[in-house]
Amino acid sequence: MAQPSARERILDTAKRLFYRDGLRATGIDRIIAESGVAKMSLYRHFASKDDLIAAFLDWRHDHWMAWFTAAVDARLGRGEGLAAVAEVLGDWFAQEDFRGCAFINAVAETGAGDDPRHRELAVRHKRALEDYLGEVAARLGLAAPGQVAQDSLLCVEGMIVRAQMGVDPRIVAAGRRLLTCIEQDSLGQ
Repeated sequence: MAQPSARERILDTAKRLFYRDGLRATGIDRIIAESGVAKMSLYRHFASKDDLIAAFLDWRHDHWMAWFTAAVDARLGRGEGLAAVAEVLGDWFAQEDFRGCAFINAVAETGAGDDPRHRELAVRHKRALEDYLGEVAARLGLAAPGQVAQDSLLCVEGMIVRAQMGVDPRIVAAGRRLLTCIEQDSLGQ
């Protein structure tokens, strides 16, 4: 098996450290040391820390959405309805390395004052998540899928933030109840 390229080692290290420790707390020198590359090699692949953060956020979007949509779709295939979203989030919250949403964290850390790409990538991620929730609502035959998606996304975001604050199994149960109410309300329209 081929050794990962310097770029892959840098990005793999940055992904782990940025998510676990935060964007600001993770310095370039630490990424260089832990990835085993020279400083010049890092800057050859990523012109700045902001470029590396953007690459991390791009990767995180692609991989998290692929995991999330596959997991939700599998539960929908078993007839679980919109509450499947809460169950999938509960699986994520239970992972040992769960540190909340990388995009919520990025906006909280960098705000609008740092590289605007970070906020734009977070907005793109949330828009894609809302679009997916709208697709789910449409597949379930719910009225006003766009409204269902907005309501569901608000529930999802609240669940994520609450879970990041501490493990509490009631979060998933509350999310399941809220998503079921959103679904029933849509069916009643």
